[in-house]
Amino acid sequence: MTSTISMPADERRSVLQRRVRLIVSATIAYNLVEAVVAITAGSIASSAALIGFGLDSVIEVLSAAAVAWQFTRRDPERWEKGTLRVIALAFFALAAYVSVTSIFALAGQEQVQHSTLGIVITALSVVVMPFLSLTERRAGRELGSASAVADSKQTLICTYLSAAVLVGLVANSLLGWWWADAIAGLVITAFAIREGIEAWRGDACATSVGMLLENDSDTHER
Repeated sequence: MTSTISMPADERRSVLQRRVRLIVSATIAYNLVEAVVAITAGSIASSAALIGFGLDSVIEVLSAAAVAWQFTRRDPERWEKGTLRVIALAFFALAAYVSVTSIFALAGQEQVQHSTLGIVITALSVVVMPFLSLTERRAGRELGSASAVADSKQTLICTYLSAAVLVGLVANSLLGWWWADAIAGLVITAFAIREGIEAWRGDACATSVGMLLENDSDTHER
């Protein structure tokens, strides 16, 4: 006969909070490397898309750092609203930059040189980012953290951007389609605006940490 030992709620919450901290720390480290590589490759290839991709990584670091900071507080739920607002502003900044960059690229018919380094870093991001996003989202949902879920969505947006830039770089190198990544960037802008609005309203997760704690308090009082 097999017995199952359930983890106490407080202990489980601590485990999930540590997991979120580890995930966002990994996200910060990866995006810092990604930013340096992408901006360098973009400068060499005269690629506005790659440079924008690198600057997007800086925004990703801002979002992840906000969540990492929140989960170093004794009561992370107290900082939930402020952290969500930071993430929302990061979404809007991402949307603004990508849209402006894409429009200028289309208007100027910018010709981008082949970039092996750019293709490698964007392809790697397409593989790494979904894994980080899924892991953080699962932990955030179980924990009931709207900010962790919102941050995981921004990481997923970075995956879309990575894929768009990758397609653009490959299409430009193989087919001469200089406009491909600019068009994809405009599509991604719509996703970023939507996620930013959701984060600002606090709709990124159905139940916040505060609501869970309130429910726990009500249960204990009864």
